[in-house]
Amino acid sequence: MRVFITGASGHLGSAVVPELLQHGHSVAGLARSDASAARLTEWGADVVRGDLHDLDGLRAAAEASDGVIHLAFRHEAMVAGDFTGAAETDLAAVRAIADALAGTDKPLVGTSGTGLLARANLGRTGTEDDTLPGGYRIDAENLVIDLAAKGIRSSVVRLPIVHSTLDTTGFVPSLITFARRNGFSAYIGDGTNRWSSVHTLDAARLYRLALESAPAGTRLHAVAEGVELRRIAEAIGRGVDVPARSITPEQAPEYVGFLAAFAGIDNPTSAARTSELLDWHPTYPGLLEDLSTDFYFRTA
Repeated sequence: MRVFITGASGHLGSAVVPELLQHGHSVAGLARSDASAARLTEWGADVVRGDLHDLDGLRAAAEASDGVIHLAFRHEAMVAGDFTGAAETDLAAVRAIADALAGTDKPLVGTSGTGLLARANLGRTGTEDDTLPGGYRIDAENLVIDLAAKGIRSSVVRLPIVHSTLDTTGFVPSLITFARRNGFSAYIGDGTNRWSSVHTLDAARLYRLALESAPAGTRLHAVAEGVELRRIAEAIGRGVDVPARSITPEQAPEYVGFLAAFAGIDNPTSAARTSELLDWHPTYPGLLEDLSTDFYFRTA
């Protein structure tokens, strides 16, 4: 299968591209810089120059493919506080890709987050069957699922915190940066809220399985475990050699920056249906095991 991937040279893409190539697929990856293009070429993928704003380019690349994995998101806009702009760009990109795939029964694998379920105040462990009517990034998730009615074998992978030695700019490196700046590793309240997590390589395998065989209109959870934020903060504190300390929700913007909107959420999430449907079973190290090595603290 020839697969077009947005976000192909990023954290997750750097695992998804090799995963696909190793299993006999060919890859055309979206690259907005010379460095990203060189990285894709080195891995053995073809290069599509452009970005998420180039809607005509996205349509053309999707039309030339046998399937699409949409990983890209304007994270820099999110970090800067432009949540609306980042979400609108994502929606426009999904619509452009859908224009090219409609009526073909080709697969489109989109990306969302398990943390969004926390907004539903479920009071229990979230599952793949739980949905929300709309909102930040939820609109794009729902759009991808609805594309099943337009002749696209669409699915969405809901991601938790994704960690590994490939992670240099995600939530964990950001928490480490804040801990160094603050002189302590912060958690909210008593820190018993749980962050779902998964190793990058386990997530990459799920994207491949979704591309190959997920039924149309399927939501999938790339979740290996849930870890209390206090334990994460304590592990970061040991790595940075600073204490872990509780802060209030009101203090979160000062001490954890753009993560203030996420840090306090409790996100217990099950991947039982995903595991059964696609025979996906995480095998790589957990988050605390990764934080017990020095990788994150050498690179953050």
